[in-house]
Amino acid sequence: MTGVVLVVVIIFLLLVLGPSTIKIVQEYERGVIFRLGRLTGAKGPGLFLIIPFVDRMVRMDLRVVTLDVPPQDVITKDNVTVKVNAVVYFRVVDPQSAVVKVLDHIRATSQIAQTTLRNVLGQVELDELLASREKLNQMIQKIIDESTEPWGIKVSTVNIKDVELPEAMRRSMAAQAEAERERRAKIIHADGEYQASERLAQAGAVIAKEPTTLQLRYLQTLTEIASEKTNTIIFPLPIELLKAFSKMVESSDKK
Repeated sequence: MTGVVLVVVIIFLLLVLGPSTIKIVQEYERGVIFRLGRLTGAKGPGLFLIIPFVDRMVRMDLRVVTLDVPPQDVITKDNVTVKVNAVVYFRVVDPQSAVVKVLDHIRATSQIAQTTLRNVLGQVELDELLASREKLNQMIQKIIDESTEPWGIKVSTVNIKDVELPEAMRRSMAAQAEAERERRAKIIHADGEYQASERLAQAGAVIAKEPTTLQLRYLQTLTEIASEKTNTIIFPLPIELLKAFSKMVESSDKK
């Protein structure tokens, strides 16, 4: 009878104290152990035992956390108000520091990310914000990582997701881009006219040296006209005849 009672007592103790004694920690977790309020270390992954009512375990997830930074109102260096949001990727590399040195490591990282985002983007102009996002991402990531390093947190990546501009600024930028395109079109057109005039001048110089080239060009033009469907009949007239006629007119005018 005594043996049965002993077995019942042992089973009862296992049922009551088992959950608080036997701990199982997943591969991506660590169990930070406190014994009578003092830090003893981190255990896991796997199964281990702790002393009931003496030890306390805090689970710490080591997986990468994706943190959305809420939209922040930022005034850039050139006094343009924009709304910017970002995403931060970080993970816990020292679970003991993440438990002991900060109350809520996720919330603390979020607050530092928001402050850093406003401070860094407030020191750059709007054009740099729109054109140099990769550089700004690295700058923000470095600052956040340095701030959270004492907490055992490693910030791996920061990405600026969206930059929302005021409607008036959007219209101004669209007008500026349109004016820039018109300027380039006019420059290209003027450059084409300049090159065409140079070619014409060179052609005129060649024709002045070799008058027969003008006759060849004249015949070529007639050939192009004759290839079209038309009822007009064209007779080629030698240029020498025109020159002779021109000389006769000049001599009659002198008389």
